[in-house]
Amino acid sequence: MLVKWIRCTVIDRRGFEQGQRKWAGLLGEPGFRGQGGGWSRGRPGAAHVFTFWESRAFYDSFMASAHQRLASAQSGTFKNPQVALFEHRFDVKTGFEPQFADADVVRVAHCKVHEGRVEHFSLMQAKIWNPAMAGSPGMLRGMFGEAPGNEFLVLSMWQSTAEHGKYRAERVERLSLRAQTEADVAEVAGDVVQLEPTWTV
Repeated sequence: MLVKWIRCTVIDRRGFEQGQRKWAGLLGEPGFRGQGGGWSRGRPGAAHVFTFWESRAFYDSFMASAHQRLASAQSGTFKNPQVALFEHRFDVKTGFEPQFADADVVRVAHCKVHEGRVEHFSLMQAKIWNPAMAGSPGMLRGMFGEAPGNEFLVLSMWQSTAEHGKYRAERVERLSLRAQTEADVAEVAGDVVQLEPTWTV
């Protein structure tokens, strides 16, 4: 499975949200698995959208055909778009499906990992971070993805901001020490996204 992560700064909120609803046209596209997104809780005007495809081939086919028609509805409503593609490597918890209806927030972490530390980083993700997140009340599902250039995406869906906040406060520092995260990670950027139900496809 392929996940596309889009970040941008919205300059016309009403126009952007109207355009976002047009992405319902993704339904029926071959290989399309789901889409959701919302507003950053920490950065005013920043929007995140996550789109899932069965494979890179299906995604490339869509980009070469219907993409421009759907995207034109949002033209001029945002600036500074950043787009990244990640291949699904494994689930956080079990049975990841790109469904957003039961989630309130998505936590996204984008990690750039030092050369030579990728194997260790991936192992720590599976052995330390995954069980901790999976055992947290309110954590619904998640996925770990990889892109060329030692880049990784950890995406987790939560029932509420409060539940995610409890997990952060109680466990993250301790887990980082156990996983030797500082030795693995050159750079990390993250955000908490308040999901907008009308953006879900």
